[in-house]
Amino acid sequence: MSGLSVRGRTAIVGIGGAGWGEAPGRTAIELLGEAALAAIADAGLELKDIDGICAATSTHAFPTLSVAEYLGIRPSFFDGTNIGGSSFEMHLLQAALALEAGICNAVLICYGSNQRTAGGRLVSMSEPQWHEIPYKPRHPITAYALATQRHMYQYGTTREMLADVAVAARQWANLNPAAFARGPLTREDVLNARMVSDPLTTRDCCLVTDGGAACVMVRADRVKSLKQKPVYLLGVGGAHSHRSIAQMEDLTRTVAADSGPRAFAMAGLKPADVDLVMLYDAFTITTLLFLEDLGFCPKGEGGRFVQGGAIAPGGKLAVNTSGGGLSCIHPGMYGMFLILEAVTQIRGQAGKRQLETCDVAVCHGNGGTLSSQVTALLGSEATL
Repeated sequence: MSGLSVRGRTAIVGIGGAGWGEAPGRTAIELLGEAALAAIADAGLELKDIDGICAATSTHAFPTLSVAEYLGIRPSFFDGTNIGGSSFEMHLLQAALALEAGICNAVLICYGSNQRTAGGRLVSMSEPQWHEIPYKPRHPITAYALATQRHMYQYGTTREMLADVAVAARQWANLNPAAFARGPLTREDVLNARMVSDPLTTRDCCLVTDGGAACVMVRADRVKSLKQKPVYLLGVGGAHSHRSIAQMEDLTRTVAADSGPRAFAMAGLKPADVDLVMLYDAFTITTLLFLEDLGFCPKGEGGRFVQGGAIAPGGKLAVNTSGGGLSCIHPGMYGMFLILEAVTQIRGQAGKRQLETCDVAVCHGNGGTLSSQVTALLGSEATL
């Protein structure tokens, strides 16, 4: 199967969320299950219609086994690939391939976490890396602080530029009733917040929340029989570069520079065709790195690109319209939530934050410490 043959052959027909923000007393699998049932109902399907499962969590050693048992499904296709927060963008491709091969007919992609009420801290789920342990890093934050410092040194990026990313995210969140962090946030608030790992303050770091999210994918020939406006998978590209941040070849270049071109080539599109950019903003620096590496601005220009409200409501590029991981939700692994916002925008169901035109969206997932990068392009029927 050629890459181009995947374009437009499958679609997301249902989405669902559960327990966004704080969900005291509910386990990770309960939140995942609630989101899954909501997505299935949104598609106009029933649980018995689901015969494929893709899942990755920070809680379960064998996620597809746990999910299938909890929901009472015996799937003919299952994939538990876990490459961190970018897993769910890769699951889109894996589901599409399985659907096209006729292995299954409806795939549930799902995630759930009670990170906030269970622990309340931003902690890495990863095992310690032996050659980093002597330096006592505070992972994952220290790794991203290293990349930030290098970007500032190499390209003249300033803390004020980084702060503008957080401010833009909050402005979008203030238009989203589902966002966990709402209210005023200024550049000064970000700069004066408690320093966590220099130069990143608490406001440069993502939220710690609970939450579940899920979507349902089917072949394109089924969409007209279902109740929601379909959102088509146009292209996906993935790349790995390292496991430990100490092994990252260039702290200012992620392999989004590889995954992005692969996804755009499969979709037959370019960055100028994109209406919405959903980026994994675990920290303010990641927004800059991914804008650069995906081709929305030149390398080193990310900080200057986002200044002056350029990615805020009314700016030149719509980025993270939900409020992102910085102000909407971030329950450990965020990639699934990128997909939900993109689908919501393409459907035209985003309320006060709805973009005037949204036919093409990029969802870019990041895993580990800038380690795995997966870029997915979603589109409306108009893109076919």
